[in-house]
Amino acid sequence: MKFYLVGGAVRDMLLGISPKEYDFVFSGTVNQFISCNPTARKAGNDFGICILHGIEYAPIRGATIEEDLTFRDLTINAFALDEEARLYTLPQTLHDLQNKILRHASENTFLQDPLRVFRVARFAAELPDFSVHSETVDMMRHVAAEGLLDNLTPERVGAELIKALQSPVPGRFLEVLNGAACLNPWFTELSKMSLIPAGPIQYHSEDCLAHTVNTVNRCRSDVTARYMALCHDLGKQETSEKVLPRHIGHEKRGESLAECLGRRLKLSTHLIRAGAVAARQHMKGAQYPTLRAGTKVDLIYSLHKQQIFEAFFMMVEADSGNNYLLQAQADLEILLSVSLPPDQQNLGEESGRKLRELRCMALSTLS
Repeated sequence: MKFYLVGGAVRDMLLGISPKEYDFVFSGTVNQFISCNPTARKAGNDFGICILHGIEYAPIRGATIEEDLTFRDLTINAFALDEEARLYTLPQTLHDLQNKILRHASENTFLQDPLRVFRVARFAAELPDFSVHSETVDMMRHVAAEGLLDNLTPERVGAELIKALQSPVPGRFLEVLNGAACLNPWFTELSKMSLIPAGPIQYHSEDCLAHTVNTVNRCRSDVTARYMALCHDLGKQETSEKVLPRHIGHEKRGESLAECLGRRLKLSTHLIRAGAVAARQHMKGAQYPTLRAGTKVDLIYSLHKQQIFEAFFMMVEADSGNNYLLQAQADLEILLSVSLPPDQQNLGEESGRKLRELRCMALSTLS
């Protein structure tokens, strides 16, 4: 039985990057592998992946390691390194790695697994100095047009989005999908954004998708903040053509669209809620210093309670250029320092109303 280190780990080593994970393939059957490694366990999928000491091992697809490489997603991932340090690649692999090209590994790449459309976009976000080959974009567009993306598992698509949001240039994920007409059906709330102006020219000189991409990219490395940035202007896609380039009421429209997007991708409750809050409240965040005390109290306490306080103001800064985080944190400290006298506690809604009133008074007096 022979073993080969394959895929991204080999690529990363050639690029001088420490691999994040290691994947191996082996010659022989799964039963033979488990017989030789009694502590290994099957991962529970049809492909026969086994887990040994936390590392994935899979049988070679095809008759040889060379044939196995044709089943990879991209040429730059079509690497195998054997136990004698011999390197196996596809003909285009080293060329594409040297020239920083993302290219499909074979003509069947996206037919074998249409999720690879989203993997291409995710790799574009992870490797921002790589370009997507035009033929790969054409194949992605064809896969989408044939409806092959429709029946993917939501969790798998959502996982690719989360990985993209952890990347150096997360907005490229959306750019690549849009360029290949692959935003539908999973990101339908963004599918027409490139055709809509982001706002009046004195405030926005770009379309809605470009603005969203740039806002996501400007967010610091926080997945929640970046997802909030992705969702903050979703309501603009539903703006009536009669009122463009203005987007009156897009906050309310965006809240429900963000909820739909998060539920469709089966994201965490935390992210679904954060995306909806970003859509509904981002305009208030951008105008934070001018808000009335009651509005500030309601906004920042809600953000604090939902554990999205810092992420929200990161998103606001990326969107508007205004950094109000320190000011909002100071206001939150004032708000949390207020408490009800004992005789006004435990009175249900009346206690809540009185506590809010005291907090508003404290904020007006001390902020």
